[in-house]
Amino acid sequence: MKVPLGFSFSGIHAGLKPQRKDVALVYSDTPCSAAGCFTANKARAAPVQDAQSRLPALGIQAVLVNSGNANALTGPAGLEAVRTLREELGRTLSLPPSAVLAASTGVIGHPLPVPKVVAVLGALKDSLRSEPDAAAEAIMTTDTRPKQAWRSVRIGGRDVTVSAIFKGSGMMHPSLATVIAVITTDCAIQPAVLATALREAVSTTFNSLTVDGDMSPNDTVYALANGRAGNAAIADPGPELRVFTATLSDLCQEMAREIASDGEGATKLLQVEVTGAPSPAIAQDLARAVAGSTLVKAAVFGADPNWGRVLATVGARAGTQGYAVDPYSAHVRIQGISVYEDAPRPYDPIQLKARMREPEVRVEVHLTGGEGSSVAWGCDLSYDYVKINADYTSLIVPRPDGGVGKDDRLANYSPAFKTTLLVEALSYISRFRGKRCVIRYGGAAMVKESLKQSFCRDIELLRSAGLQPIIVHGGGPELTRTLDKLGLRQEGALITDASGLKVVEMVLSGSVNSELVTLLNNLGDRAVGLSGKDGALLRARRIPSDDGRSKEHVGEVTRVNHEFLEMLLGQGYVPIISPVGLGDDGQTYDLSSDAVAAEVASALKAHKLIYLHDAPGILRSEELFNELTRAELEAHLAAGTFAGSMQTRARMTLKALGSGVERVHVIDGRVPHSLIAELFTDKGVGTLVTP
Repeated sequence: MKVPLGFSFSGIHAGLKPQRKDVALVYSDTPCSAAGCFTANKARAAPVQDAQSRLPALGIQAVLVNSGNANALTGPAGLEAVRTLREELGRTLSLPPSAVLAASTGVIGHPLPVPKVVAVLGALKDSLRSEPDAAAEAIMTTDTRPKQAWRSVRIGGRDVTVSAIFKGSGMMHPSLATVIAVITTDCAIQPAVLATALREAVSTTFNSLTVDGDMSPNDTVYALANGRAGNAAIADPGPELRVFTATLSDLCQEMAREIASDGEGATKLLQVEVTGAPSPAIAQDLARAVAGSTLVKAAVFGADPNWGRVLATVGARAGTQGYAVDPYSAHVRIQGISVYEDAPRPYDPIQLKARMREPEVRVEVHLTGGEGSSVAWGCDLSYDYVKINADYTSLIVPRPDGGVGKDDRLANYSPAFKTTLLVEALSYISRFRGKRCVIRYGGAAMVKESLKQSFCRDIELLRSAGLQPIIVHGGGPELTRTLDKLGLRQEGALITDASGLKVVEMVLSGSVNSELVTLLNNLGDRAVGLSGKDGALLRARRIPSDDGRSKEHVGEVTRVNHEFLEMLLGQGYVPIISPVGLGDDGQTYDLSSDAVAAEVASALKAHKLIYLHDAPGILRSEELFNELTRAELEAHLAAGTFAGSMQTRARMTLKALGSGVERVHVIDGRVPHSLIAELFTDKGVGTLVTP
């Protein structure tokens, strides 16, 4: 992430949470203009009470954020804790206490263990860096991933950067800023003007965000501007302020969407757009009502195109607020498919359900009462949301040193829950124990940090259950970026001559393979990284082609050294294979990861072959096939139903089934834990192809 000039960040573990970093510092080497937006909750946390009366202001240089403890509803001791931390951090950084802001997030009602935070202030100062990663991690609570965003813009003839670290997952509802966000910029702007820009940006972004209808007492967004970009200070309304506000609003919109998509237990981002309302404010209120409806959110989780719940919510909100809105004359679209226009419209429910399994669900409500429009963001309501919030404090136990620990043992749950869980889990474990499963890993699952982590956790669980996973990975976006940077792609096609091939091999067998092996081994797996050249694992030959240079080193598999893999599997290793092969001519060949996965599964006579890719499964246009036989797939392939990568995957599926593989699954790698859902449930996600 690009960071504004003069800002540095750090994050460290102080013991407020059982594990992970929990105290962050954002520091500017130059005094800043500062502004803030805060929760409307009357039960404001101590840091909110402290900062709200002090902003906007000049001279702010540091923001101290802790997670794991909200310092809310803690009485006078909470405010005293904030004052102490401001004084101690000021002493550490040689700043007056007035130059320090604080923010907290976490469990409500527990006294903040100030000595634990004070003890790490020196380490926070010493570890300040221009990279914000550690700080972004330290402010997380139930977030599944650190969150960062940035924008660059030209203002007053100077390059200006605006960046943010932020967190948010649950207890979010309109009339607030966000859970915690620290926005930094090197733009020169007066405090009052910065506050105006921030309020405008927040009003159409964070105030259109809802996850669960509950409002935190800690919600805070800070904006710090140190002027290091060197532009003439923005002091009045005008073109420069409009540009800055638009950039800030765009950044805040990305943040709001990212928070909604990471809502507690969320599997999908929900975007609701309302147009044709009597005013923008009414449109925003109606959009938020739909995005926050428990029934709508539950329907989105179940991929149920229940437009009736959408219009019922619009009607209920309009009725209670007295809005001049007629739901009967509305036009409703879900995923771009018209489902209601003055009356119910016919649509293909199978097609729409398939579209609603995508990671983002869009609902449009077009009214006829005016010109007002607005967008709101939320997420679905999953089983995990209840689990997370039912356990949030019941599993938190105080420690003698003032910190907290988490007691998440299965013994803490009800006997009925434990019995059901264990019986179902053991039945699946016994079914798959000792079976081999080849997984082709690619697409979004290789990009998003949370998806990487969930994939690796799935592999760990599968291995623990006795399944023997073998992973074949692609190059992902890292390979594309590297080739683009070096000019080794022409019109979107890879150039795999001798020079390009060296880069391909370096990224595949080096960077991508190494990262995946490291992630798995950090979780306790016994992963071993393999190039297809290692142990002559993948023998290959050049694919005949007439287009010369572009196919010079593109090959196809001729033989898999299954004895080598058998040896590794027999010793309990998880092979991680990069698709690079060795020819009898001594040449190295770039191989299709789809084809390699099929060839490896065939050679090992694997029980399952799984393709993770960026679609709900095998599709015909927008229709998802839940199950196909080999004969049905052959017929669709012959009829030209598939194109591009889907066509390649269909051919490889048929090859694997024809070589003795029992089942092939094509599943959506954009959905967290889709691997577990497909293997350990009776009805999985995606497409199952059988002989």
